[in-house]
Amino acid sequence: MLVPDSDFILMGIFSHTPTHMFLFSLVLGIFTVAFLANTIMVLLIYLDTRLHNPMYLLLSQLSLMDLMLICTTVPKMAYNYLSGRRSISAAGCEAQIFFYVSLFGAECFLLAVMAYDRYVVICYPLQYHNLMNWKICGVMVASSWILGCLDGIVDVAATLSFSYCGSREIAQFFCDLSALLSLSCTDTSTFETLVFICCVLMLLFPLLLIVISYTRVIMAVIRMSSEEGRHKAFTTCTSHLLVVGMYYGAAMFIYMRPTSNRSPTQDKMVSSFYTILTPMLNPLIYSFRNKDVAKAFSKVLEKGKFRE
Repeated sequence: MLVPDSDFILMGIFSHTPTHMFLFSLVLGIFTVAFLANTIMVLLIYLDTRLHNPMYLLLSQLSLMDLMLICTTVPKMAYNYLSGRRSISAAGCEAQIFFYVSLFGAECFLLAVMAYDRYVVICYPLQYHNLMNWKICGVMVASSWILGCLDGIVDVAATLSFSYCGSREIAQFFCDLSALLSLSCTDTSTFETLVFICCVLMLLFPLLLIVISYTRVIMAVIRMSSEEGRHKAFTTCTSHLLVVGMYYGAAMFIYMRPTSNRSPTQDKMVSSFYTILTPMLNPLIYSFRNKDVAKAFSKVLEKGKFRE
């Protein structure tokens, strides 16, 4: 099949061996669970008035970001694998980069906002509605989206200005920025330095805020007189830190290593971890273990049974 000169070739992560076909089916299963779980979370929080508070607004935004992130990469990867076509247009590639980078950056900042929310609710419960009201929460959420989109716009504008010659094969299953830069015949060293600085701001700065917030939370939890309260708070903090560790750990491994240490195989595996697996784990860890969310979900199921 002829590929237009302007198109790129996504090498993908799966061949048509029995093992890879099984892994592809597994990825589709994970995608289905992630798609349904995050969609349910967004709808539940929107429809149930008991979940209309800042904490659940943050959870709904996390689910929306995860839903958009997994839909940015997996459907195209699945279509290419099933159809035997591996090409992606230049416009499609730039669109993937924009959504992927924007959502990745927005989620980094949102996780920091969620850590601050937990810090306020545990350390200053009586002042929570003043320190984390709807207005403040809305500004923080909007700022997360805006900062992520600004990063996406900068990256797309830069990649559009580069020339690409020779091989147009991207050693990934989606248009990853770092993989695309390796194909450019333009000097990208200045832009790569800018990307590294952006990664420091978008990864290390929010991560520092998260570490400070949870350090203060853990200190407050240790001083709690109620054993039940300590157990509940520790359980919540542990699950949140697990998500943070997986997301930021994988992202730093991909974007903060020297170019000379990069391995396409490692990049593919780690990228699939936080673009496919993490969006499935987030609603399971953050949301469905929450009693209010579980009650709202049970209420919806009961309504469905009653109508039948």
